[in-house]
Amino acid sequence: MKQQNIKYKINRRTRTVVLACVIILLLVILSITGIVMSPKLYAPDYSAKKLVPSIAHPFGTDYLGRDMFYRSVKGLSTSILIGTLAATVSAFMALALGLLAATAGGWVDKAVSYFVDLFMGVPHMVLLMLISFMLGGGLKGVIIGVAFTHWPNLTRVIRGEVMQIRNAQYVKTSRKFGTSKMQVALSHIVPHVLPQFIIGLILLFPHAILHEAGLTFLGFGLPIDAPAIGIILSEALKHIATGMWWLVLFPGVMLIIVVMLFDKLGEQIKLLMDPVSAQE
Repeated sequence: MKQQNIKYKINRRTRTVVLACVIILLLVILSITGIVMSPKLYAPDYSAKKLVPSIAHPFGTDYLGRDMFYRSVKGLSTSILIGTLAATVSAFMALALGLLAATAGGWVDKAVSYFVDLFMGVPHMVLLMLISFMLGGGLKGVIIGVAFTHWPNLTRVIRGEVMQIRNAQYVKTSRKFGTSKMQVALSHIVPHVLPQFIIGLILLFPHAILHEAGLTFLGFGLPIDAPAIGIILSEALKHIATGMWWLVLFPGVMLIIVVMLFDKLGEQIKLLMDPVSAQE
């Protein structure tokens, strides 16, 4: 009976991940569509200003007559691009620093731990605004800013995992037979921390998107003419008092769905990779 319950839970989680992957694939297709989309589709049309959602304009139009559906799709593709690049860079930084700290030990470990604590002690948004401002904003400033503020948590996790596996008996035995530190890292340590790295990468993605949108919303991110979700929401708040509720609703819902979807995906993959959680 207990085995049946475990199998049921694992199958249920597997179905959840498969469903999430299908939805993510659809979002990726939607994002690619946004990249190749002609700017004419969301260009100003002064004859169609402030139109409510309809069949012709599912998300309505804004104060310049721009179609909010196409503009939101374009903004979503921009946010996903930034989130993907920033999360990937941040995750590989965490992997490198976590491995370095745990394998080198001594003053290197103390230095990495010090910077982890330092970065975690500063609010992300404050650091993001500072980095983006120093780099002149724009796409480069946002990507670098988001990437360089999201590595500490994952670094701490990977360091802890490496510290555990480093003291395992089979690793010590391997060293006694003359295996180099590099070979030990590649053959024993990296495969062990790879699941945590994948989970961390997935969970970093929604945080990267939210912080990019927040940074752009505050005016420290992408230029004002870029069709990004943060800019769309920032502009929408200026006109919501006039009754144009759709300018905030649809782009905001799209952003929330993407963030929640990737966050849920990360949690489910973590459960699948953790046999202890699978038996709870």
